[in-house]
Amino acid sequence: MATDYYQVLGVPRDATAEQIKKAYRKLAMKYHPDVADEPDAAEKFKQIGEAYEVLQDPSKRDIYDRGGDPLGGGFSGAGGFGFPGGFDFTNLVDAMFGGHTARGPRSRVQRGSDTLVRLRLTLAEAAFGITKPVKVDSAVVCPSCNGAGAADGGDPVACSACQGRGEITQVQRSFLGDIRTTSPCPSCRGFGTVIPNPCGECSGEGRVRTVRTVNVKIPAGVNTGNRIHLDSQGEVGPGGGPAGDLYVELTVSRHEVFTRNGDDLDMIVTLPMTAAALGTEVTLRTLEGERDDIDPAEGQITITIPPGTQSGARIVVPGKGVPKLRGRGRGELGVTVAVATPMKLDEQQRDLLRELAELRNESSPEATVAKQGRGVFGWLKDTFT
Repeated sequence: MATDYYQVLGVPRDATAEQIKKAYRKLAMKYHPDVADEPDAAEKFKQIGEAYEVLQDPSKRDIYDRGGDPLGGGFSGAGGFGFPGGFDFTNLVDAMFGGHTARGPRSRVQRGSDTLVRLRLTLAEAAFGITKPVKVDSAVVCPSCNGAGAADGGDPVACSACQGRGEITQVQRSFLGDIRTTSPCPSCRGFGTVIPNPCGECSGEGRVRTVRTVNVKIPAGVNTGNRIHLDSQGEVGPGGGPAGDLYVELTVSRHEVFTRNGDDLDMIVTLPMTAAALGTEVTLRTLEGERDDIDPAEGQITITIPPGTQSGARIVVPGKGVPKLRGRGRGELGVTVAVATPMKLDEQQRDLLRELAELRNESSPEATVAKQGRGVFGWLKDTFT
């Protein structure tokens, strides 16, 4: 045997297909005539290609290992410079760059793509959960052909252009010999079959577009940016293939009363100056008050405003915030008090306030300047303690 193909590629005789491919890729890039400087690079490149042509094919490798001629004798190509039996350029690209080109016809039945829709919720819906219908514009199985793509129950037939292989091979002459390139068949688009009588409703695609309604269960505690994942509720694939997944991205609308901060809620309550000074009790409607499935009394709480409460004071009500999405319990409800100073007084009210000011020695008060770094609320705390 004139040439030791294993020695040419530098691999042992029991080398795996992956080892052979790796060795060929390395040597082919090194000795390619377009990049190599060695005077015998072209000859070495030819030997490397010949070795790979034999060893990468299990049947040819078996003939070679048994001492036979796997190439059937002779070389092809201009001037005797080429590769035995022609050279498959697709194999060269795969081997050099680690790619993989699909062989044979591809299936008409494929998985559909995922679908993303957006859903806007109220704060109460996001906090306590709800099941909402969502309109989804996507592909579904064609009702006329049930995904087959053919009218009247017809079957696809083998493509005459590629004889059912799903690909065609083109041969070009070059200084390397006959270079073969393989590509999907343009007649059947790589399927290997054609549909003589396609379905009139889906044009042979096996699916049609429609707007359908999907009921989406929203768990309690979601927030803007959360996504709900629904398996197999997305696009139906070509040929009636399995559907992709549906993702519902949530957006929570701003509330006119409550501000959300994580699992906590905040609200502002305005009180008259007299109520803040004397103290009082206030009944408030909580976020539960917007639910239709509970007793209205459960949607209210009564909080106590201590005497002397200042503007900016915050009263915390545990367990009245948003349910935790991942975990147990709920956040807190923070009630911030804003004390309203009367803007319009009649003469009697002015007299009463003047009398109060005299009793508190505040007829001619001196302004107290807040210290830097203390903040307004720190100053108020020091002033009224």
